[in-house]
Amino acid sequence: MTDWLAALQTRRSVSARLLTGPAPDRQQIDTMLTIASRVPDHGKLAPWRFIVIEGEARATLGQAFAAIAGRKQGMTDPERLAVEQDRLTRAPLVIAVVSKAAEHAKIPVWEQQLSAGAVCMNLLSAAGALGFGACWLTEWMAYDEDARSALGLDAAERIAGFIHIGHASETPSDRPRPDLDQIATRWQA
Repeated sequence: MTDWLAALQTRRSVSARLLTGPAPDRQQIDTMLTIASRVPDHGKLAPWRFIVIEGEARATLGQAFAAIAGRKQGMTDPERLAVEQDRLTRAPLVIAVVSKAAEHAKIPVWEQQLSAGAVCMNLLSAAGALGFGACWLTEWMAYDEDARSALGLDAAERIAGFIHIGHASETPSDRPRPDLDQIATRWQA
């Protein structure tokens, strides 16, 4: 069995709360983004892009998200606002994968959205290959118009995922996986 196969067979998400520093450096981030970009992409549209959220930018954006949550949800509890403010500081690096899927004469929107999902998965795999733990989250900010605006997204763009990356402070336990007999069938004529 190759190292690659072994890594795929044991891949696990690491909770954002269990990710510590140091963050990946610029070269490691560029390597991860390059690998993340190597996905099936019908028509070579690159219907996705990245927003790298690192350093103090994580706290600044977290403050904007907390203000949005406070305003929209009538949130005044300081502890609850702190949770919202700290969402992006749980891990030392967060990369937002933005889906830019749009109507196209030949390429269905669904295929473009699937490509963005593949980008997220490749980013998780790249992080793992470089020795980092990672977690793919969306949370409410991915679906909120004001939060998307705070990130600089245009009206047609959507968040495919916030990929939290850092070093695992502990090894996560594995979870039960689906029984192949329950999820796989063999088509027969």
